[in-house]
Amino acid sequence: MNLTILGCHAATPKISAHPTAQVLEIKGHVFLIDCGEGTQIQLRKYKVKFSRIKHIFISHLHGDHFFGLPGLISTFHLQGRETEMHIYGPKGIKEAILLLLKLGKSWTKFQLYFHELESNLAQVIYEDDKLTVETIPLIHRVYTNGYLFKEKPGERKLNIDAAREANIDLSYFNKIKMGHDAPNKEGVYIPNAQITFNPSPPKSYAYCSDTAYNPEMVSQITDTTVLYHEATFLKTHQELAEKTKHSTAIEAANIAKAANVSTLILGHYSGRYGNLELFKKEANEVFDNVLLAEDGKTFTF
Repeated sequence: MNLTILGCHAATPKISAHPTAQVLEIKGHVFLIDCGEGTQIQLRKYKVKFSRIKHIFISHLHGDHFFGLPGLISTFHLQGRETEMHIYGPKGIKEAILLLLKLGKSWTKFQLYFHELESNLAQVIYEDDKLTVETIPLIHRVYTNGYLFKEKPGERKLNIDAAREANIDLSYFNKIKMGHDAPNKEGVYIPNAQITFNPSPPKSYAYCSDTAYNPEMVSQITDTTVLYHEATFLKTHQELAEKTKHSTAIEAANIAKAANVSTLILGHYSGRYGNLELFKKEANEVFDNVLLAEDGKTFTF
């Protein structure tokens, strides 16, 4: 599971501080999460192949989270893309994007599928044989969702030495990896657990930006491998966090601790702070494993 941060700063873009966008590579998928202004430039800069993106998840309709989407779609069109695209986001995103494409006479040659969201309850919005994606209801000034990406348990790993020692014909090996018991050449069934290894534990990634402090999300993201949680402010500006329905670094850390996540990544920093290490220092007061998002940084888990 790889996470590339294309942008992790709040509101107004700067030369060295891009608004929110990130790419999650998981189980063969390349998911784009949010698409702030300049996202396609960042995709090129960090060598993410456009053609591999088939699903885009938009958290909410504030500009720093989706203003890059019309330009990205237009570029796909100019490149002659034919592969369909699925866009998940709040109700209204279809109208906004199609109006811009219509006014610019930029109709695509590929099919756009919009999956508009309006429920205030968590729901599965994508599923295949390898993973699921759920919404995480958040608290912000407009309707907002985070997203929870969860791998499904993989196949068991064949213990070839044990299978051969048990005198099992290789024609059964694929069924063994699927969890079945298998007969040996004497007709005795060998329990699957004796001839396989456990699969690697499934990984999960919770994306939560933007939101006020929201303990209600804890039960949904408990034991998540990685939590990305906005930290727009430090606790010295608690009143601004409450006014704008954003979070502080220590509030993000409290969520991570309560949910028993393995790793917390902070992002969505206000431009008023010159030293991002202050966010890590504050979060470390209550949670140990804290990483800082940075434009262009890739995390591997």
